[in-house]
Amino acid sequence: MPDLPMPDRIDSAFHAAIEALLRADHGDPFSVLGPHPGPDGTWQVRALFPDARSLWIIAADGQILGEAVRVHDDGFWLAEMRGGQRPYRLRIDFGAGPVEIDDAYRFSPWLGELDRHLLGEGRHERIWEKLGAHVVEHEGVRGTVFAVWAPSARRVAVVGDFCTWDGRRLPMRLHHGIGVWEVFVPHAGAGDRYKFEIKGPQGEMLPWKADPLAFRAEQPPATASVVHGLPRWDWQDQLWQDARARANDRESPISIYEVHLGSWKRGDGNRYLTYRELADDLVPYIKEMGFTHIEMLPITEYPFDGSWGYQPIGLYAPTSRFGSPEDFKHFVETCHREGMGLLLDWVPGHFPTDAHGLGLFDGTHLYEHADPRQGFHQDWNTLIYNYGRREVRNFLLGNALYWLDRFHLDGLRVDAVASMLYLDYSRKAGEWVPNRFGGRENLEAIDVLRRMNELSYGRHPGSMTVAEESTAWPGVSRPVYLGGLGFGFKWNMGWMHDTLQYMAQDPIHRRWHHHDLTFGLLYAFTENFILPLSHDEVVHGKGSLLNKMPGDRWQKFANLRAYYGFMWTHPGKKLLFMGGEFAQEREWSHDRGLDWFLLDLPEHQGLRTLVRDLNHLYRSLPALHRLDCDPAGFDWLEGGDNENSVLAYRRLDGHGNSVTVVCNFTPIPRQGYRLGVPEAGHYVERLNTDAEIYGGSNVGNGGGLDSEDIPSHGRPNSLSLTLPPLGTLVLQREG
Repeated sequence: MPDLPMPDRIDSAFHAAIEALLRADHGDPFSVLGPHPGPDGTWQVRALFPDARSLWIIAADGQILGEAVRVHDDGFWLAEMRGGQRPYRLRIDFGAGPVEIDDAYRFSPWLGELDRHLLGEGRHERIWEKLGAHVVEHEGVRGTVFAVWAPSARRVAVVGDFCTWDGRRLPMRLHHGIGVWEVFVPHAGAGDRYKFEIKGPQGEMLPWKADPLAFRAEQPPATASVVHGLPRWDWQDQLWQDARARANDRESPISIYEVHLGSWKRGDGNRYLTYRELADDLVPYIKEMGFTHIEMLPITEYPFDGSWGYQPIGLYAPTSRFGSPEDFKHFVETCHREGMGLLLDWVPGHFPTDAHGLGLFDGTHLYEHADPRQGFHQDWNTLIYNYGRREVRNFLLGNALYWLDRFHLDGLRVDAVASMLYLDYSRKAGEWVPNRFGGRENLEAIDVLRRMNELSYGRHPGSMTVAEESTAWPGVSRPVYLGGLGFGFKWNMGWMHDTLQYMAQDPIHRRWHHHDLTFGLLYAFTENFILPLSHDEVVHGKGSLLNKMPGDRWQKFANLRAYYGFMWTHPGKKLLFMGGEFAQEREWSHDRGLDWFLLDLPEHQGLRTLVRDLNHLYRSLPALHRLDCDPAGFDWLEGGDNENSVLAYRRLDGHGNSVTVVCNFTPIPRQGYRLGVPEAGHYVERLNTDAEIYGGSNVGNGGGLDSEDIPSHGRPNSLSLTLPPLGTLVLQREG
């Protein structure tokens, strides 16, 4: 017991500090709480436990050092002891018997000087190792350290399961100059839910905020962050890591299966499959289909299922819908074990306005621009990052590196790049703010994208980055040192739009739209292109790919088969959204699995077999992939036969090998179609999309034919071909 009555130890300044703490309005709780020198050579321990009935200070061996007195009715406790200050714990009785915990306010700061310096400069490339919630041993005690950036906050506290969600219990320490708040909580551990209670600069209490760097979150619609610590994994994928640079190279075959993990397939009762179930089911399926890579729609934690992940709130947490971060790592490793690359659809362009998210995070426009002409997306009702703020840049760049580093992902597909590049994106005159030179280019966002690519390729050799960029911005997939944005590849949105527009035409009218198929070759090699038939083409009333095709049911399938044959032999890497491989008939919905029962029908099974064979052919013939991004890999044989809606071209590998492709986009079989070729010999029919095994009419050339010494199309030799109706032929000269 203290020698003097406690009220005699509390002067007016101390009383005011206690009142500020209890009002959740004190910005420096460590100056009040924890161990402090007392008068006359004593030392004090001060603690805030509103629900406690009694509180003792005990030594490590259990010896009672002193009993605290409740000096404020709202739960401020003070103990005063003689002798030198020593390590201690708290023994607290909340009414169900005493419990012992370490005092959060007796520990020194966790962030070191170098980390504070790098965070302040916005150059901490491993920001995830310092911000967020980390389960650590600090000064010999196991617990969780919480750190969050909120520079304009008057006061920040962590609330959670470990403090009965009482915001008065655990106010945090501010690191002045960098705006980072931290506290080490010895009695918090893995699995505890938490948020941050933040008081804004005007004293306003904000909605509780989820941790921007949480490594795990509650499954929506719940919104709390979950203490997890950095996900750990004993990686066994070195063979893949050694090989992936070749697998991601522009001269290699790259065929991407785009998948929404929540609706590829559902379990009993329409439940989500877990990451581990997807590893067992999805990965073998895609491998058997011959795809080289999987691209996941965003799996960074997001609150609204209907956003498909494109409105993320937890950029550092794989969504809990499908399991834990370690479950996701198992999924990644399974992909690598099967020789398959895994890409994350990454969304640095905007974030939702949910109250627990990043918007007005510390009571100010911290992550977003304050001016709605710069900070609000009119199309999506979302907020736009302030790319000019160094800490925001650090948050985003660190996130890109986090997924490549901690989860061994093989690349990032960056969403909505055009919306980042242009200040006037989807805005009318007067609704946007020009850059410092008076232009429409978002200079700060451009810098972020360039730096992201430099860091991704520099820190993680062999990875790849892909831009979804829908304009003619020059040099998207050119290196930064040559003035480009630095991406490895770019989606060819123009090719997708033009060719789907062509395929939607009734064949009788296609002669008037022939340029829709040929125009793409005018710019096909200006970027490292990927040809995308993505999720965007099968939603919002656009219908399925199959139902974009004209004609009766047989013709719809034949059109789609011919189109796939054209796509897989056209210059550019390939991307197909799930369900397209077997002609999903209904428009895609995120609320249900694909219609796998369709594979019981021969026409659907036939199309799936075709896509499988196209993938394997594309991978096995260098002429179909090695020069996808080089004009030396393409040679027109017949590009102007609009009257017959026929195209013919060669693909070359640069080493003397070639493949000849002929497409007939009418339902009329054509006998004796003469096509000039540069080389004489026997031409084997390597693939015919009209083959019976694919659901076709089996019109073709009997497996192959010999060239004739008859000049045509400016070539010394020619083939007299039978062109199948609505079909694509792939021919290879023997020898």
